[in-house]
Amino acid sequence: MDLYEYQARDVFEKYGVPVLAGIVADTPEEVKAAAEKIGGVVVVKAQVKTGGRGKAGGVKVAKTPDEAYEAAKAILGLDIKGHVVKRVMVAQGAAIAEEFYFSVLLDRANRSYLSLCSVEGGMEIEQLAVEKPEALARVEVNPLTGIDKAKAVEIARAANFPEDLVEKVSDVFVKLYDVYKGEDATLVEVNPLVRTDSGDIIALDGKVTLDDNASEIRHPEHEALEDKDAADPLEAKAKQSGLNYVKLDGEVGIIGNGAGLVMSTLDVVAYAGENHNGVKPANFLDIGGGASAEVMAAGLDVILGDPQVKSVFVNVFGGITACDAVANGIKGALETLGSAASKPLVVRLDGNRVEEGRAILAEYAHPLVTLAATMDEGADKAAELANA
Repeated sequence: MDLYEYQARDVFEKYGVPVLAGIVADTPEEVKAAAEKIGGVVVVKAQVKTGGRGKAGGVKVAKTPDEAYEAAKAILGLDIKGHVVKRVMVAQGAAIAEEFYFSVLLDRANRSYLSLCSVEGGMEIEQLAVEKPEALARVEVNPLTGIDKAKAVEIARAANFPEDLVEKVSDVFVKLYDVYKGEDATLVEVNPLVRTDSGDIIALDGKVTLDDNASEIRHPEHEALEDKDAADPLEAKAKQSGLNYVKLDGEVGIIGNGAGLVMSTLDVVAYAGENHNGVKPANFLDIGGGASAEVMAAGLDVILGDPQVKSVFVNVFGGITACDAVANGIKGALETLGSAASKPLVVRLDGNRVEEGRAILAEYAHPLVTLAATMDEGADKAAELANA
């Protein structure tokens, strides 16, 4: 789960990371009141979960409460990369002398943590990594030892911080790692981390991604951070049913058992779609090891609720759950959904008890169901039906 900037700021403050005052507001009137409370120069910042806010006009400096009011009128309702601004943060202004970059993240490839750090902050890290890779320090962090003072100093020196700043910034690095570990995050990023004219080190903008796997048991309080109104309704519905679902921008709904198989299915459908007017996969949906009627019905209900979906490809390899159980699951799902199941389904079964599974669906002879012998054949048929 990605946090909004104001939520990241609050989490930083909880762990002693130096931040400036910030007040959340939903209307220009609330923004004006917040600016009056903070006093002096403030920055009105759009709260959306995407980058490029400044370039899009979503960040404005205001010297007076009236200017803050006008800034809010310009920012609220703004569309930034498909994200409509419904809330802003009124942040205390800062006299910035220098901008830096720091992050700690999960390095899945190396099964460890990774710290990225640079004395050249402010710009997007992807741009910096391409244009000036030598300016970006990459320091592996052992998950067992984390970032203590010594490691923080190593990171600061690797990033070429001047020696008179190493002591100050390393203290902040340790606290930011405390956020990472304490909240079970997969990313904690500060861009920019600044030195003010008075010499203070401040986390001026924060990005935090929390591990959903830790939320239910270890951090039930994280549920309060979720913006349910902003969540995709289909993804929210799938989450309620315990399904691993991600909505994509295509026309062929995908159901499979196992993340690897589903990812392969997405590729095969995309390839087949090139021969059928460029149709693409509409989602990622992994039903896992179970393919009961209830699970299958829940999956089909989510996919068929997407108006972009024109056909569905069910691609299952029977292992622990045999193909006859999957076939009965599909049959039960169609009976459960009734008239709500109105789009063609292509079903490819393989593996344990495949003949029995195919026989069940052949005997059922549902007008919406087409059996496919192979994954390639099923993907092509699903793409053809979606295009039709």
